[in-house]
Amino acid sequence: MIVVQPVLEICTPDGFALWPVAEFEPYDFLPLGGALGPAEVGAAVMRIADCNNVDGEDDDRSTPPTDLIGSFLHGLLTMDDLFAAGGLRVTDTTIGTTLLPGCCNGLEEWRDWLEVLDGDGWASFGHDPSPLAERLSDTVRLTVDAERDDSPVIELPLSELHRLLGMAERDLADFLRLAADWAAQHLPDHAAPVTAALARALSLPAAAIPSKP
Repeated sequence: MIVVQPVLEICTPDGFALWPVAEFEPYDFLPLGGALGPAEVGAAVMRIADCNNVDGEDDDRSTPPTDLIGSFLHGLLTMDDLFAAGGLRVTDTTIGTTLLPGCCNGLEEWRDWLEVLDGDGWASFGHDPSPLAERLSDTVRLTVDAERDDSPVIELPLSELHRLLGMAERDLADFLRLAADWAAQHLPDHAAPVTAALARALSLPAAAIPSKP
């Protein structure tokens, strides 16, 4: 059986205490979906915000707020191009092989997988390792690390990848719904812009943003 999951690479800033977050091993991968608990959602929001918590002195963004939460969220809420470390994790449970997103790959790029289905027929997803997906007629070959001659591979039908990518997008939309509810409780002054920014960071359409009750 082949499983495709959107995953976020987790790394918690030292001393983070702005809201409750679940603990993870550094640089572990958190699968995003609709079954996460509040502390896991908090960890995911923290990580995505921290990925974009960069110095903006050389751009046209506004001056960061002086309050701690507003300052931490400033990049997430003001940057044009957002980054969410991670990508899609593909596991073939039958042969015990897993393809992981490489360094510098982001969930905002997950739609690059559609190039395998409808575009150039191949896509790569970071480096160290260097995962690669290639369309070969009606089959897709996934190479865990294209820099290795002996790299493990996963193969699946093109139609199956199409179905699995649809499920991955639903997982992201389900996570966004959880995050919207979480933000309303934990970040009430920023809930709407945080939810909209998360949708952009996860390359989800505006229609996926939950409406207010």
